[in-house]
Amino acid sequence: MAWTIDTSHSSIEFVVRHMMISTARGSFKSFTGNVVLDENALHLAEFDITIDASSISTNDDRRDGHLKSPDFFDVATYPNITFKSTKIELADGKQSGKVTGDLTIRDVTKPVTFEVEMVGINKNPYGKTIAGFNAHTAINRKDFGLNWNVALEAGGWLVSDDIRISVEVELIKAEETVPATA
Repeated sequence: MAWTIDTSHSSIEFVVRHMMISTARGSFKSFTGNVVLDENALHLAEFDITIDASSISTNDDRRDGHLKSPDFFDVATYPNITFKSTKIELADGKQSGKVTGDLTIRDVTKPVTFEVEMVGINKNPYGKTIAGFNAHTAINRKDFGLNWNVALEAGGWLVSDDIRISVEVELIKAEETVPATA
């Protein structure tokens, strides 16, 4: 069964260490996705997500501009970040598990595994069937060619290599998709 991501009730966020002592947070505001999902056979699900890299937001326009530049995402050359699942392993009662797939950033594709929890399936007030999932992982940004950094005078680096990613999605059965205003 085909499902779509309800982007008004979903988020893709990341966390990175800044100057070895604080945390910088950000998100991507524009993304789309298609999911093939049978709620009775979750191990057969397929996730295909495309993120508009230029929609990055860290609540700091100057930093966002730098992240969009060739030093980082180079959004003029590589406008999209994609994830396509390749394997699903379920655990504990089939409501959680691991989703492995190909993550592509700057035309570099690497396998990444997300820890995933199915929050549930329900009907919304409009009678549409919805499903919720939470997922998280960590990647090394340098694996995807995001190498820019500055050494700190006291030791360490301005930006950590490890990036934590959190995804929360609400899916709607495709034939039941609600209008964008709902």
